[in-house]
Amino acid sequence: MTPASQLRGLLADTAAPLVVPGAGTPLEALAIQRAGFGAVYLSGYAIAAWRHGLPDIGLLGAGEALEALTATARVTDLPLLVDADTGYGDATSVWANVRMLEAAGAAGIQIEDQVWPKRCGHMVGKEVIDADEAVRKIATAAEARRDPDTVIVARTDSLAPLGLDEALSRAQRFREVGADVVFIDAPSSMADLRRIGAELDGPIMANMSEGGVTPALSADEFHALGFQLVIFPTAPLRVASMAMSDFLTDLRRDGDSRSWRERMDGLDELNDLVGLDRYLTIGDRASSLDLPRAAVQGAS
Repeated sequence: MTPASQLRGLLADTAAPLVVPGAGTPLEALAIQRAGFGAVYLSGYAIAAWRHGLPDIGLLGAGEALEALTATARVTDLPLLVDADTGYGDATSVWANVRMLEAAGAAGIQIEDQVWPKRCGHMVGKEVIDADEAVRKIATAAEARRDPDTVIVARTDSLAPLGLDEALSRAQRFREVGADVVFIDAPSSMADLRRIGAELDGPIMANMSEGGVTPALSADEFHALGFQLVIFPTAPLRVASMAMSDFLTDLRRDGDSRSWRERMDGLDELNDLVGLDRYLTIGDRASSLDLPRAAVQGAS
């Protein structure tokens, strides 16, 4: 079973919500896998912040998304749903970048309808492209995939600048041209969430961005409203950011890390997370191979 078919299978199970944490690094993906989740959301915000120390305002492009995907796909067996922002250009760019990300291991690819440079969906001042252009880009993304199981997630950010009716219209049109999952980002009220869940066919995605504009709900609460896929795109990043800041504050004050010992992995635990034993076994196996001897050349 391919990662894409795995992801599609997870989405087909509608009895419970599919909860997918976000990551920007391979280490986060390994932690997500160890915790028992079924997939990883490779977040554009997390890539910008974790890997580059930058805000999510369109400062990175396709190359950085590819780099993060390649590094993450190398170490995890989980299907990766990749945030590809706007597709990094027009419909032609969408086609090329869907092919590129799919070849690098993406099981699913998310494309949105913001203008470039885009910004995090929960920031103010978002602008979106013309609806027809957005629909063409989603249709092109669906056409570009080589594997029909590759999941296309179509996101619209039109709710804030143009209203919920326009956002619902765009999402419905995205579905008609081949989107497998539709995603209206940053609904700000329970009324909006109820309308989205009631008026759109599934699968529908919800984004739980802690501290953002969307009401803070559990995955089960989102599911009861009609959402099949719930991502927590930057939660691991936020937890790690606070923990690092708190630890470094204490270390600077005390010159001592011992009070944190129970709140950090030991060396053995960290080695286990990154698969040290697996790599040592590979090396040992290579060292014990019975190699053929080189042929001895006779005198001419």
